[in-house]
Amino acid sequence: MEPAPGAPIIVLGHGASGSAATMAPHVAGLRARGIDARAIDLPKGRAERAVPLFAALLAGDLAGAGGGLTADGRGIAAEPRIAVGTRVSAGPRITAGPPIAVGGHSFGGRVASLAAADACDAGRRPLGLVLLSYPLHPPGRPDDWDARTAHWPRLTCPVILLSGTSDPFAQPALLQRAVAERLPTAELVTYPRQGHGLAAVLDDALDRVAAFVLGAARPG
Repeated sequence: MEPAPGAPIIVLGHGASGSAATMAPHVAGLRARGIDARAIDLPKGRAERAVPLFAALLAGDLAGAGGGLTADGRGIAAEPRIAVGTRVSAGPRITAGPPIAVGGHSFGGRVASLAAADACDAGRRPLGLVLLSYPLHPPGRPDDWDARTAHWPRLTCPVILLSGTSDPFAQPALLQRAVAERLPTAELVTYPRQGHGLAAVLDDALDRVAAFVLGAARPG
Protein backbone atom coordinates (compact mmCIF):
# COMPACT_ATOMS: atom_id res chain seq x y z
CA MET A 1 0.00 0.00 0.00
CA GLU A 2 1.23 3.48 -0.87
CA PRO A 3 0.13 6.77 0.69
CA ALA A 4 -2.65 8.57 -1.15
CA PRO A 5 -1.91 11.83 -2.98
CA GLY A 6 -1.85 14.66 -0.49
CA ALA A 7 -0.95 12.40 2.44
CA PRO A 8 1.03 14.12 5.20
CA ILE A 9 4.79 13.96 4.75
CA ILE A 10 7.33 13.05 7.41
CA VAL A 11 11.11 13.12 6.93
CA LEU A 12 13.12 10.96 9.32
CA GLY A 13 16.78 11.10 10.26
CA HIS A 14 18.87 8.14 11.37
CA GLY A 15 21.01 7.37 14.38
CA ALA A 16 24.64 8.45 14.67
CA SER A 17 26.02 5.21 13.22
CA GLY A 18 23.30 4.69 10.61
CA SER A 19 22.15 6.03 7.26
CA ALA A 20 18.86 6.67 5.48
CA ALA A 21 18.71 2.95 4.69
CA THR A 22 18.75 2.22 8.44
CA MET A 23 15.32 3.81 8.63
CA ALA A 24 13.90 1.41 6.01
CA PRO A 25 11.53 -0.41 8.42
CA HIS A 26 10.21 2.89 9.77
CA VAL A 27 9.67 4.37 6.31
CA ALA A 28 8.02 1.25 4.91
CA GLY A 29 5.81 0.85 7.98
CA LEU A 30 4.64 4.45 7.95
CA ARG A 31 3.96 4.39 4.22
CA ALA A 32 1.82 1.29 4.76
CA ARG A 33 -0.09 3.30 7.36
CA GLY A 34 -0.87 6.13 4.94
CA ILE A 35 2.00 8.50 5.74
CA ASP A 36 4.29 9.76 2.96
CA ALA A 37 7.47 8.90 4.85
CA ARG A 38 10.97 9.66 3.61
CA ALA A 39 14.47 9.19 5.05
CA ILE A 40 17.39 11.60 4.97
CA ASP A 41 21.13 10.90 5.02
CA LEU A 42 22.81 13.04 7.66
CA PRO A 43 26.51 13.92 7.95
CA LYS A 44 28.42 12.32 10.79
CA GLY A 45 29.67 14.29 13.76
CA ARG A 46 28.06 16.96 15.88
CA ALA A 47 24.32 17.41 15.56
CA GLU A 48 24.76 21.07 14.69
CA ARG A 49 26.48 20.07 11.41
CA ALA A 50 23.34 18.26 10.25
CA VAL A 51 20.77 20.84 11.34
CA PRO A 52 20.96 22.86 8.06
CA LEU A 53 19.61 19.87 6.10
CA PHE A 54 16.42 19.70 8.14
CA ALA A 55 16.28 23.49 8.26
CA ALA A 56 16.32 23.63 4.46
CA LEU A 57 13.49 21.10 4.26
CA LEU A 58 11.39 23.04 6.74
CA ALA A 59 11.98 26.17 4.68
CA GLY A 60 10.87 24.36 1.51
CA ASP A 61 14.38 24.61 0.05
CA LEU A 62 15.18 21.22 -1.46
CA ALA A 63 18.46 22.40 -3.01
CA GLY A 64 19.61 23.56 0.41
CA ALA A 65 18.80 20.13 1.77
CA GLY A 66 21.38 18.73 -0.62
CA GLY A 67 19.32 16.45 -2.83
CA GLY A 68 16.00 15.30 -4.19
CA LEU A 69 13.26 12.91 -3.28
CA THR A 70 12.95 9.79 -5.35
CA ALA A 71 9.82 7.76 -5.95
CA ASP A 72 11.71 4.86 -7.51
CA GLY A 73 13.99 2.29 -5.94
CA ARG A 74 11.11 0.48 -4.28
CA GLY A 75 13.42 -2.46 -3.61
CA ILE A 76 14.83 -0.39 -0.74
CA ALA A 77 12.15 0.17 1.85
CA ALA A 78 13.75 3.44 2.93
CA GLU A 79 12.96 4.95 -0.46
CA PRO A 80 11.99 7.52 -1.37
CA ARG A 81 14.95 9.02 0.42
CA ILE A 82 16.73 12.35 0.39
CA ALA A 83 20.27 11.74 -0.78
CA VAL A 84 22.80 14.26 0.48
CA GLY A 85 24.84 15.82 -2.30
CA THR A 86 22.77 14.21 -5.05
CA ARG A 87 20.32 15.88 -7.37
CA VAL A 88 17.50 13.56 -8.40
CA SER A 89 15.34 14.61 -11.28
CA ALA A 90 12.70 11.90 -11.07
CA GLY A 91 9.99 11.56 -8.46
CA PRO A 92 8.05 13.88 -6.16
CA ARG A 93 9.75 16.74 -4.39
CA ILE A 94 9.08 18.68 -1.25
CA THR A 95 8.47 22.29 -2.17
CA ALA A 96 7.02 25.23 -0.33
CA GLY A 97 3.51 24.31 0.71
CA PRO A 98 1.80 22.67 3.68
CA PRO A 99 4.09 22.02 6.64
CA ILE A 100 5.84 18.66 6.90
CA ALA A 101 6.57 16.58 9.97
CA VAL A 102 10.15 15.78 10.88
CA GLY A 103 11.87 13.51 13.33
CA GLY A 104 14.11 10.53 13.61
CA HIS A 105 15.84 7.96 15.76
CA SER A 106 18.31 9.09 18.41
CA PHE A 107 20.80 11.47 16.71
CA GLY A 108 18.37 12.02 13.84
CA GLY A 109 15.63 13.06 16.24
CA ARG A 110 17.92 15.44 18.07
CA VAL A 111 18.94 17.08 14.79
CA ALA A 112 15.31 17.37 13.71
CA SER A 113 14.35 18.90 17.07
CA LEU A 114 17.03 21.57 16.83
CA ALA A 115 15.89 22.51 13.31
CA ALA A 116 12.24 22.41 14.37
CA ALA A 117 12.92 24.80 17.26
CA ASP A 118 14.53 27.29 14.86
CA ALA A 119 11.63 26.88 12.42
CA CYS A 120 9.11 27.53 15.22
CA ASP A 121 11.00 30.70 16.13
CA ALA A 122 10.78 31.79 12.49
CA GLY A 123 7.02 31.22 12.32
CA ARG A 124 7.33 28.07 10.16
CA ARG A 125 6.41 25.40 12.67
CA PRO A 126 6.52 21.84 11.41
CA LEU A 127 3.40 19.72 11.18
CA GLY A 128 4.83 17.70 14.04
CA LEU A 129 8.03 16.36 15.59
CA VAL A 130 8.62 12.63 16.17
CA LEU A 131 11.42 11.68 18.57
CA LEU A 132 12.29 7.98 18.67
CA SER A 133 14.71 7.09 21.49
CA TYR A 134 15.75 10.70 22.01
CA PRO A 135 19.39 10.79 23.25
CA LEU A 136 18.73 12.76 26.43
CA HIS A 137 22.31 12.21 27.62
CA PRO A 138 25.32 10.00 26.81
CA PRO A 139 25.37 6.74 28.78
CA GLY A 140 26.67 7.39 32.26
CA ARG A 141 26.45 11.19 31.92
CA PRO A 142 22.89 12.06 32.97
CA ASP A 143 23.81 15.68 33.82
CA ASP A 144 23.96 16.41 30.07
CA TRP A 145 20.14 16.23 29.88
CA ASP A 146 19.87 19.96 30.62
CA ALA A 147 21.96 21.03 27.61
CA ARG A 148 20.27 18.55 25.28
CA THR A 149 16.82 19.87 26.10
CA ALA A 150 17.58 23.60 26.39
CA HIS A 151 15.85 24.20 23.04
CA TRP A 152 12.71 22.22 23.86
CA PRO A 153 10.68 25.14 25.26
CA ARG A 154 10.99 26.79 21.82
CA LEU A 155 9.08 23.90 20.20
CA THR A 156 5.54 25.12 19.58
CA CYS A 157 4.62 22.28 17.21
CA PRO A 158 3.03 18.99 18.33
CA VAL A 159 5.65 16.56 19.67
CA ILE A 160 5.62 12.83 20.40
CA LEU A 161 8.46 10.98 22.12
CA LEU A 162 8.79 7.19 22.19
CA SER A 163 11.46 5.68 24.45
CA GLY A 164 12.42 2.44 26.16
CA THR A 165 12.68 2.41 29.95
CA SER A 166 16.01 0.56 29.70
CA ASP A 167 17.55 3.04 27.26
CA PRO A 168 21.04 4.01 28.53
CA PHE A 169 20.70 7.30 26.63
CA ALA A 170 17.57 8.38 28.52
CA GLN A 171 17.01 7.56 32.18
CA PRO A 172 13.21 7.29 32.51
CA ALA A 173 12.88 9.64 35.48
CA LEU A 174 15.01 12.28 33.78
CA LEU A 175 13.07 11.97 30.53
CA GLN A 176 9.77 12.35 32.36
CA ARG A 177 11.13 15.38 34.21
CA ALA A 178 12.46 16.98 31.01
CA VAL A 179 9.15 16.50 29.21
CA ALA A 180 7.11 17.77 32.17
CA GLU A 181 9.24 20.88 32.57
CA ARG A 182 10.10 21.73 28.97
CA LEU A 183 7.53 20.03 26.71
CA PRO A 184 4.42 19.85 28.90
CA THR A 185 2.04 19.42 25.97
CA ALA A 186 4.07 16.64 24.32
CA GLU A 187 2.98 13.00 24.24
CA LEU A 188 5.45 10.64 25.90
CA VAL A 189 5.20 6.90 25.21
CA THR A 190 7.46 4.54 27.17
CA TYR A 191 8.11 0.87 26.56
CA PRO A 192 9.10 -1.27 29.56
CA ARG A 193 12.40 -3.14 29.29
CA GLN A 194 13.18 -1.75 25.83
CA GLY A 195 16.61 -0.29 25.15
CA HIS A 196 17.82 2.33 22.68
CA GLY A 197 16.37 0.45 19.74
CA LEU A 198 12.63 -0.12 19.51
CA ALA A 199 12.65 -3.00 17.03
CA ALA A 200 10.70 -5.31 19.35
CA VAL A 201 7.84 -2.80 19.64
CA LEU A 202 8.17 -1.18 16.22
CA ASP A 203 4.64 -2.01 15.05
CA ASP A 204 3.09 -0.34 18.08
CA ALA A 205 5.48 2.62 17.80
CA LEU A 206 4.61 3.15 14.13
CA ASP A 207 0.89 2.85 14.87
CA ARG A 208 1.30 5.67 17.37
CA VAL A 209 3.47 7.78 15.09
CA ALA A 210 1.04 7.40 12.19
CA ALA A 211 -1.92 8.36 14.39
CA PHE A 212 0.05 11.36 15.67
CA VAL A 213 0.97 12.62 12.18
CA LEU A 214 -2.52 12.05 10.76
CA GLY A 215 -4.01 13.83 13.77
CA ALA A 216 -1.65 16.78 13.36
CA ALA A 217 -2.60 17.04 9.68
CA ARG A 218 -6.32 17.02 10.37
CA PRO A 219 -7.87 20.48 9.86
CA GLY A 220 -8.95 22.24 13.01
